Amino acid sequence: QVQLVESGGGLVQAGGSLRLSCVASGSIFRFNAMGWYRQAPGKQRELAAAITSGGSTNYADSVKGRFTISRDNAKNTVYLQMNSLKPEDTAVYYCNAKIHRGGSLFSDYWGQGTQVTVSS
Repeated sequence: QVQLVESGGGLVQAGGSLRLSCVASGSIFRFNAMGWYRQAPGKQRELAAAITSGGSTNYADSVKGRFTISRDNAKNTVYLQMNSLKPEDTAVYYCNAKIHRGGSLFSDYWGQGTQVTVSS
């Protein structure tokens, strides 16, 4: 029933900017946290940025100062503003949502991914 749809990926030159959007099929209040993961070819999927239902944010060290995650509850949307892009940011970016079920148990939901390619 949960659907997450990403958009905004594309091809940009190093130093450029992109804004990714993730639209949920319903209210995002039911998610304890939402975030953006990325996976480059041959690499493990890693968390780039996350935001909790209370508005707290976390960023990977590699993107701090360059990426900003935000949400618009009225639009059921989470954004990732990416500035000063580098070739190493090239990856498929996935929207993620989590519901805490208790203890260490979470339910995870994923979007289909959007490609970001940064040329040198």
